Amino acid sequence: MQAQDPCQAREVLGIVGDKWALLIVRMLKDGPRRFTELKRAIDGISQRMLTVTLRDLERDGLLTRTVRNVMPPHVSYELTTMGQALREATAPLLEWAIMHLPHIDAARATYDNRETTGP
Repeated sequence: MQAQDPCQAREVLGIVGDKWALLIVRMLKDGPRRFTELKRAIDGISQRMLTVTLRDLERDGLLTRTVRNVMPPHVSYELTTMGQALREATAPLLEWAIMHLPHIDAARATYDNRETTGP
């Protein structure tokens, strides 16, 4: 097997760096969810961005999309084994972000105030 170029990892890191992708992966931790459930649970995501992100995650093999032919059609999304591994790997990062958000907000406010009042 040929060694992979470490720079190619940037494509995978793009998933980790995508705020919507990680939030979707987090929302699917307890099992399958429908589109509308995800839309309601993820504050600020547009319908279009949710659709695009779900398609990207499916293309990358991180989730599966299941359509049940009922009226109206029932579409659900579920993490694959690889998606579950991503969730486990990124859970500490998401917890860190949640825990430190107040400190980051305070630092930003201090910085922004400094910028407006001069050096």
